[in-house]
Amino acid sequence: MKRTALAGPLVAVMALLATACGGGGSSSGGGSAASPTDPSKVTGDVKVLTQRTDLVQDGTMKKYAAEFSKIYPKVHVTFEGITDYEGEVKIRMNTSNYGDVLMIPAAIKTDDYPKFFAPLGTAEELGKKYTFTEKAAVGGKVYGIANFANADGFVYNKAVWQQAGITDWPTTPGQFLTDLKAIKSRTGATPYYTNYKDGWPLTAWTQVQGAVTCDAKATDEPAGDPDPWKAGSDLNVGDTLLYDIVHGGLSEQDPTTTNWENSKNLLATGKIGTMWLGSWAIVQMQDAAEKAGKDPAEIGYMPFPSQKDGKFCTPVAPDYQEAVNIHSGHKAAARAWIDWFTDKSGYVQDNQAVPTLKGGPMPSALKPFQDAGVRFVPMSQAQAAKVTTIDNQSEIGMTDKPDYRQHLIDVARGAAGGDLPGIFADLAEKWSAAQKTASL
Repeated sequence: MKRTALAGPLVAVMALLATACGGGGSSSGGGSAASPTDPSKVTGDVKVLTQRTDLVQDGTMKKYAAEFSKIYPKVHVTFEGITDYEGEVKIRMNTSNYGDVLMIPAAIKTDDYPKFFAPLGTAEELGKKYTFTEKAAVGGKVYGIANFANADGFVYNKAVWQQAGITDWPTTPGQFLTDLKAIKSRTGATPYYTNYKDGWPLTAWTQVQGAVTCDAKATDEPAGDPDPWKAGSDLNVGDTLLYDIVHGGLSEQDPTTTNWENSKNLLATGKIGTMWLGSWAIVQMQDAAEKAGKDPAEIGYMPFPSQKDGKFCTPVAPDYQEAVNIHSGHKAAARAWIDWFTDKSGYVQDNQAVPTLKGGPMPSALKPFQDAGVRFVPMSQAQAAKVTTIDNQSEIGMTDKPDYRQHLIDVARGAAGGDLPGIFADLAEKWSAAQKTASL
């Protein structure tokens, strides 16, 4: 449902993007996609590309479109759910045929947004209404709006943790590991599930940035830091915990057989205890519990096991950002959909997500965080473009690929040679070298 790793060498991917940047995105089209003021004058057929294949298949998206049509009766919205969203959409962006509305693929350079997407308004104007608009801003114009943002933490089965005798959230990585050991010894559940095979869930571990240091600029720091994995950094602490979980035999026996869709049922029914995921996953686990005849209230969410000044911190960062294809012949209708879907559809509330619309209510799923005084830390996106450039140059895939964490897991379980310090040293060497090249 989220991002999927691409097969093949990164060199081929970068060559593809270079072709796209020089061709399909800039050969024709143009014009802005301003918010329409009179719904009766907005017309056209709009195709929306989405990674939410589940909501397309079960008819949920069609229901949203039906509500939208009550306000915009002359606009017809259809959806195309794409399983390998990142891979397929990047290929299609070699042409002009990539929908009217789409989620911006993570590997598209921010500086290239004007070649592919219509501007939605000025950064000053949209920044007053939405959070995180700076992530999609180029030259003072915004090219994408996030429907919602995610907090980050561990989704867990409360009954499993209670059966293990655990009543409080762990406050340190060491305590978290002790709790997982209690789950292993006192219950029949697998304490932690990596989702190694599908891969993309492992990229969620990058969102540990800000959870340890409580620093809103933690996501920006890799742009100027030659070693984002140095001791004490968010990435070091997070990846060390993942390594220790696997090395300690506290995850599934064979990670090469994991299955994302099945993991929802496994957690909902108490066969596994815990997974690190964005808050978007809470409602999916609750739905799985309901389908399995279990109480959705048994699905819990806890912050990363670290505190600063006696408080937990949870990073908050935007999900995919919706954009209008610069080639669309129905830009007003496409923009009308983005505005309505973000502001009025109820999609944010239905998915228990953090609103990007300023003043929007926090989801009930995060009420335990609010009650416990967890600090919500909106993560800066000011250096997102530079971090992505360095990441692509390094071929690490910190932001959107699972490869290095799959290798980390392989080392931790003894399926590959090496050790954790060696992994961190290799990552730092690649990052530092790419940083120098990217700055030329």
